[in-house]
Amino acid sequence: MTWTEHTVVREGVHLSCRDRSGPGVPIVLLHGLAGHAGEWDALAAHLGGHHRLVAVDQRGHGASERRPGDVSRGAYVADVVAVVEQLGLHRPVLVGQSLGGHTAMLTAAAHPDLAGGLVLVEAGPGRADPGLPAAIGEALGAWPLPFPSRAAAVGFFGGGTVGEGWAGGLEERDGGWRPRFDTDVMVEALAEIARRSFWDEWTGLSCPTLAVFGQAGIIPAEETAAMLERRPETVAASVPGAGHDVHLEHPEALGRLLREYVTGLGRHR
Repeated sequence: MTWTEHTVVREGVHLSCRDRSGPGVPIVLLHGLAGHAGEWDALAAHLGGHHRLVAVDQRGHGASERRPGDVSRGAYVADVVAVVEQLGLHRPVLVGQSLGGHTAMLTAAAHPDLAGGLVLVEAGPGRADPGLPAAIGEALGAWPLPFPSRAAAVGFFGGGTVGEGWAGGLEERDGGWRPRFDTDVMVEALAEIARRSFWDEWTGLSCPTLAVFGQAGIIPAEETAAMLERRPETVAASVPGAGHDVHLEHPEALGRLLREYVTGLGRHR
């Protein structure tokens, strides 16, 4: 696969994007918290060259601005709008995993004319959880940094495609392998999610939506049921044997679901 690197600048914040050309509906790919754009490489391989794919290192992550002054939900949404507009993407499908899915949902809700479709992967409106930022901070702080080698990092993250995906977000510097993010920035990015849920944004969506969950994922069954009750037109799928990182664990299954979904969109465009 050949990716072209772009830098989108919004209000002085630099956002790194990886762009792969294709004739079909454009697709914007948004990773989760502490992730990076390269997590979507396996999915991109299963989609072939049929779509223009734009994978974004979101602010605070990867090759993008490491310590932006604003990590609010609104800032992440405005970044997606800037990427779509500056790269000339016409009504793209927004695809996001975990926090990236939350960002995609908020973007589609706030800008109904921007997105042609929405795909949530292990993401939803959530619920207020005041303890979430501290728990995530503790989990990230438990990483045995620096990792002595990339292979050691892959092993720590569970090995296989998941381990490779997480290790791909590290860089070699200062005598070892370290994250391309700062933990305090990640914790602050969760502040608004910890305070409230986002059900009004979910029910206010107008674009066709596909919600993909891992059979052993982290989205509670009652939240999934409530999502479908409030928006019964949503197409939902559960990937057998998958946990939270569906895109890394089963990219072929996610790719198949995404292809079917986009094909369905084409009949209504």
